[in-house]
Amino acid sequence: MFDRTIKIAPSILAADFANFGAECRAVEAMGADWVHVDVMDGHFVPNLTFGPAMCAALRPHIKGVMDVHLMISPVDAYLEAYAKAGADNITVHVEAGPHIHRSLQAIQSMGKTPGVAINPGTPVEAVAELLDMVGLVCVMTVNPGFGGQGFIASQVDKIARLRQMIGDRPVHIEIDGGISAKTAPLVTKAGANVLVAGNAVFSGGSADQPAAYGENIRSIRAAAEAAIG
Repeated sequence: MFDRTIKIAPSILAADFANFGAECRAVEAMGADWVHVDVMDGHFVPNLTFGPAMCAALRPHIKGVMDVHLMISPVDAYLEAYAKAGADNITVHVEAGPHIHRSLQAIQSMGKTPGVAINPGTPVEAVAELLDMVGLVCVMTVNPGFGGQGFIASQVDKIARLRQMIGDRPVHIEIDGGISAKTAPLVTKAGANVLVAGNAVFSGGSADQPAAYGENIRSIRAAAEAAIG
């Protein structure tokens, strides 16, 4: 059954790169709902991160949802590799190629949940014809490529318009970029329910001392839930 409750998805881009397995176990133990993996290619976005082999290595350490966000172009040639690596959700950018519908069909055919992401400069109408074939829409509230950027407040209105467009479809609205206890209420009040957070989750703790992760997750969740009553 579809569940639109608030979900916190820590981004491992902000975790200890030398200790990813333990970091994934720690954030889940401290209350994370999903684990978000930001895949970047140095071409579509100005950074280079995780290939399919890394995702496959992480998979045994993640009990819940592995939420893989592909910031790569071209993307179609790599979908099967990330599906085989154990991704539950595979999100592709509407800007990453000319045939987004085909990409989403391919993800569906692999038995994974398709997601579509839109950059800050992309109008929400770009996903209007895709809402019946995705499980989530990811609204970027920073320009993709690096963690730790400031939240782009102009995207809040886009989230609200997207929520209206989705209606009663079983589609999550995920927000990626600049999420903290301060910004979470803005996006959940507009209609978002999945919050990707990197530094705001991983700051102040470690895999060996993860109590701060739990405090950070609870703080973001409480602020988000308070905004929607």
